[in-house]
Amino acid sequence: MKNRVIVYIDGFNLYHAIDELEKPHLKWVNLWELSTKLIRPHETLCVVKYFTAYATWRPESYRRHERYVAALETTGVTPIIGHFKAKSVQCKAVCQQNYTTHEEKETDVNIGIHLVADALHDRFDRALVVSADTDLNPAVLLTRAEAAGKRVDIVAPPNRMNRNSAASFSITKGKIASSLLPAVITVSENTTIIRPEKYDPPKI
Repeated sequence: MKNRVIVYIDGFNLYHAIDELEKPHLKWVNLWELSTKLIRPHETLCVVKYFTAYATWRPESYRRHERYVAALETTGVTPIIGHFKAKSVQCKAVCQQNYTTHEEKETDVNIGIHLVADALHDRFDRALVVSADTDLNPAVLLTRAEAAGKRVDIVAPPNRMNRNSAASFSITKGKIASSLLPAVITVSENTTIIRPEKYDPPKI
């Protein structure tokens, strides 16, 4: 039998890495397809979990994100949705005015508890954690220590290997570019998901 793999994706960590590539169409990436390109020939992909949160105070971005999550679900990806918490921050510049910012909550914790639970319930042989966030390293180390025989590898998003020395390898831009969702996804006779214009590939 092939070794079972579960992939855990830190949504915003991957999103911001892709954003830095300055190629918006790569954000319409099929995370299941991408995950198949990260595993080995003797392995089989069982589950892809996508951890994220909705920026509800930004309507256009929120709608695009909802559409993207719906598109991912058609491929078999399991979304785990956290939330943002608003907080007041004082400007450190001369103005000293207070302003509201938003902080993503639950994603790190959700990835950690899903990783540990899946390992202890023998749901995978190898896990891939896609993130360069070092806050996840303790959960990875604990899983390796407590779940005998389970392998856990950290996979850095593009150009982020230097942000987490514990990463085993990095995702290339080429793998993302060859793993894009189609422009139109048919969900049912009356439902289709259309790629946002912002994510249309550049015209040649």
